[in-house]
Amino acid sequence: MIYFTREFTLCAHIVKANFNIKPSSILLLILCLGCWKSVQGQINGYPPVSAIKKGRLNPLSPDPVMNYTWANPKASDDLESYQLKPVSWVVSKTASFNMTDYKKNDVIVVNGKGDIRFDFGRTNAGWLEFEADDLKDSIAMSISEYNQPAIVNNGAVHRFKTLAPVKHGQTYRLELNPELYEGVRFGWIHVLSHQQRWHIKNLRLVCQVKPTNYQGSFSCSDPELTRIWYTGAYTVKLNLLKNYFGAILIERQDRFSWTGDAYVAQAASMVAFGNYDFVKTNIDYTSKLDNGIASYALYWVLSLIDYVNYTGDVEFAKKYIDNACKKLDRAYEHFGKAPNLEFFGWDERLGAGFENANITESQYAYSMVSIRTWLEYGRLMKQIGRLDLATKYIDYAIQKIAEERNKNNWQSNYGLHASADAVNTGLTTSVENGVFYKSNFTDRVNRVSYSPFNEYFIIGAMAKMQKYTDAVSAIKDVWGGQLKYGGTTFFEVYRPSWNAILGKNDAVPNNQCTYTSLTHPWSAGVVKWLSEEILGIKPLDLGFKTFEIVPHLADTINAVSGSTPTLKGTISASFNVKSGRATVTIPDGTMATRVAIPLGGNSVKSLYLNGRLIWEGKGSNNRSQNDIKVNDGYLNIMGLAPGKYEYKMVYNSFVKRKPMVNLPWNYAINAFKQDSLTAGKWRDKYGREGFTLFNSVESGKTLQKLPAYVSSVVLRNEAKVHTNLPGDDRVLTDTMGFVGGFGAAVTQDPIPLLETMTMDIQVKDDKVHQLALYFLDWDKSGRRSELEIFDAKTLKLLAPVQMVKQYQAGKYLVFNYSGSIRIRINQVRGPNAALSGVFFDKFK
Repeated sequence: MIYFTREFTLCAHIVKANFNIKPSSILLLILCLGCWKSVQGQINGYPPVSAIKKGRLNPLSPDPVMNYTWANPKASDDLESYQLKPVSWVVSKTASFNMTDYKKNDVIVVNGKGDIRFDFGRTNAGWLEFEADDLKDSIAMSISEYNQPAIVNNGAVHRFKTLAPVKHGQTYRLELNPELYEGVRFGWIHVLSHQQRWHIKNLRLVCQVKPTNYQGSFSCSDPELTRIWYTGAYTVKLNLLKNYFGAILIERQDRFSWTGDAYVAQAASMVAFGNYDFVKTNIDYTSKLDNGIASYALYWVLSLIDYVNYTGDVEFAKKYIDNACKKLDRAYEHFGKAPNLEFFGWDERLGAGFENANITESQYAYSMVSIRTWLEYGRLMKQIGRLDLATKYIDYAIQKIAEERNKNNWQSNYGLHASADAVNTGLTTSVENGVFYKSNFTDRVNRVSYSPFNEYFIIGAMAKMQKYTDAVSAIKDVWGGQLKYGGTTFFEVYRPSWNAILGKNDAVPNNQCTYTSLTHPWSAGVVKWLSEEILGIKPLDLGFKTFEIVPHLADTINAVSGSTPTLKGTISASFNVKSGRATVTIPDGTMATRVAIPLGGNSVKSLYLNGRLIWEGKGSNNRSQNDIKVNDGYLNIMGLAPGKYEYKMVYNSFVKRKPMVNLPWNYAINAFKQDSLTAGKWRDKYGREGFTLFNSVESGKTLQKLPAYVSSVVLRNEAKVHTNLPGDDRVLTDTMGFVGGFGAAVTQDPIPLLETMTMDIQVKDDKVHQLALYFLDWDKSGRRSELEIFDAKTLKLLAPVQMVKQYQAGKYLVFNYSGSIRIRINQVRGPNAALSGVFFDKFK
């Protein structure tokens, strides 16, 4: 059950956080257990908000307040709050906690030391607190987006999301930063000492929310896609801050509006919530921000175009003409000159974020985004009557795409991301798209980007190439995979093979993006994609003055329905291939130039509108044949005026829809072995052809002997650890069989962006060889490490992600490979990831 309160004022002396901040107001809410009801009157002295419950919760949405409606929410509204109770809990010591009557009376009896972990059922933007009037013990509290107390990088106010609570009267609150809120799915109470029995009362998660209504909707015969739509919308909603679109729920030093991230978040927000005034506010807010990232300046222009297309706010477009032109002209100056991009994406193929941002693939992708933005902005200028600017920027786009085409084998130089951005320009031919598709979109492993942000542009390209079944498959791999992990929001980065190495809601790998955020609105672009491509509602003229509805059901979807909010009213549509029924609602002041009713391969005999026959295959009745046409798998109805239309098709024959058939996961490296027995005595088992040891304490140098076929082994971003562990059999011996000292290459946690290291192994031949990597958690700190293996030239992923854990006694990861490879080693838990040795052997 959920109750709401408005933000209320507290005396300044009440709130004293550990960081010595004295805010004049905080958000607070009191929640009681019981049924879902709108609140009447006062709750514990605090007035309720104006939100009213309407209808039932959608079981496919993780949002606990999606069925609450605010009256006329505005961008200027303050944040409001609600409370949640946990849905389940786990105790470390049964005798220490009496949970018998917790559900009944909201009281936990504490009888001893131990921990309680509470699961609130979904990630929230909030903070943890409880009441107690008899607490004498020493306690701490923790929160996390996954099932262990969270840890983040340096720079956060508190990088360990575990802290003694701050006491306010009888309330104990976990206060981790001046804004209080964090990303919370799980919360803990740790009883560190025990003097006498005491009671935990009214434990709650106080959640904040921007007043936001679901004006859009989506549903289809594949419930996973419906769940993905609502999960993406919820991800954005949690990051709607008081004045702008935010970025990170879990506080890790980078809480501000990232301009490029906002492009995707705003796109999702418009179709889900129709909160156009807030989108406008954020475009204003970010108009002079590009976060130092070249592509983000262009994404801001695309945000402006999106907003004006959806709202028809021509005056806003005119207000920012100079701003947009400066960004577009700077991109023109950059073209072909390999500018400093700073960042293009976390994917290895895009330079692994800030590590190698200016690699060739990123430069090609940036060039294509430039062409796309010039073209789309030129079209916008044409619509608002600025023909001079329309001509200028459309000419830029046509000129530069022609220059690319004149380069020898230009398409063969483009990887997945550059290909997607090229297709998204809308200027590539069907032949060129065929080349791109065959080269980069048919490999299930490598058509998935490490970042769901970049994957949005990839599925956009698939739609332009009419590869909807492939796009749906990729969506299920990327966004559906996050749901299978247990996510209730979408992540900053993700690999589908994580699910094979992680348990439900386990701690995820940290990597080149620093400590991984599990609630990241830049991953919500799939919401707009599903509304525009599967449901098929798209504006053709500014503000939906004219629009089309062309659903794309791929090979497997039988039905889709939903709505898109516009300033002229809500456009809604539903299509069911099995029943032959379709409904469309067109608001006043708009016109549907085309409504395409999908046939699903069926042969249509006749069409009825509101029970009246209006068309037959061999003729028509009361309606011109020119207005209704069957082609390309649709029954197309042209030029529909405002109103509600209910159609029924009668089929000559019916074709059963196909089940989803996915491509296989084709990894070049599939077989791995983990050896926990050999420990430090490697000489008789590994390294017969060569080795790299990190064990020389005296010299501080790596001991290395490379095989003739290996030209180099280069580590990047690593730190070195050296210490004496005399007589320790876990430590790698030297080449003579003696234990000298222990050494390891380690990730540089908790330095931001250095929670990962890479090792490039350059090989001269193409034969198969064996490689063994030795990991040792020498101080038994609970290290868990993750490995990714890439082709060193193409940077494509070669293997499913591997996890090495419980390596306190030492553990080898052994596999066969061919050609030059890059190994990325990431920390999952523990102080860092620690690699102690590398061993080369013949293929076995």
